Amino acid sequence: MLRAEALRRVYETRGGTVVAVDDVSLEVGAGELVVVTGRSGAGKTTLLNLLGGLDRPTSGRVVLGDDDLGLLGEDALAAMRRDHVGYVFQSFGLIPVLSAAENVEVPLRLQRLGAAEREARVAHALELVGLSAHAAQRPYELSGGQQQRVGIARALAARPSLLLADEPTGQLDSGTAATVMDLISDLVHAEGVAAVVTTHDPALVRRADRVVELHDGRVVTGAVVDPEQTVRGRLSARAPRGT
Repeated sequence: MLRAEALRRVYETRGGTVVAVDDVSLEVGAGELVVVTGRSGAGKTTLLNLLGGLDRPTSGRVVLGDDDLGLLGEDALAAMRRDHVGYVFQSFGLIPVLSAAENVEVPLRLQRLGAAEREARVAHALELVGLSAHAAQRPYELSGGQQQRVGIARALAARPSLLLADEPTGQLDSGTAATVMDLISDLVHAEGVAAVVTTHDPALVRRADRVVELHDGRVVTGAVVDPEQTVRGRLSARAPRGT
């Protein structure tokens, strides 16, 4: 579903050259949850932006399905993100004046779906995350965990091939964070979505099928979590030489 090959992202700053991602290769299959860990500044968000086509690599390539993102023009890349990638943000990213249902509907309007199809998808997405009874409530009327679940429903409503979540539990207490990560794991496996989730919380990695650890933009560890209980895929994140 998703393949990244030798990704490298270099930024030129006033303080000098910054290598944010350095020779990272990764494969993620449909229905597989890969968690990327590492300290702040390790390159997690930059990697996620490259995988989702929000940023372009200095070298290397990302292939989603049959599309090499590096070969797409800006309009085609925007359409790919709209139709095939779902994003979940740490800050929830909800529009405060819209209800939960209206927030979930936003990407469907961008896809120009008909009203009946939008209504059905919104209802299904809210049911998946257990918020059908809260469809009419606005973000300020919901708890942090509920707001994040609305964000997950919004990402899934567009039926993406790839789900990207950047520190989705960073603003939640530990109990709510565990619930949200369990929800993401269950939905990824049930819906057959390829998913990459970043986190710095080691307590959350047990929900993953595979864990990739970044340090200074390089892969230092890749391991199947609890191999006695999971058979999803083989390790396909490779550590560069010398790590």
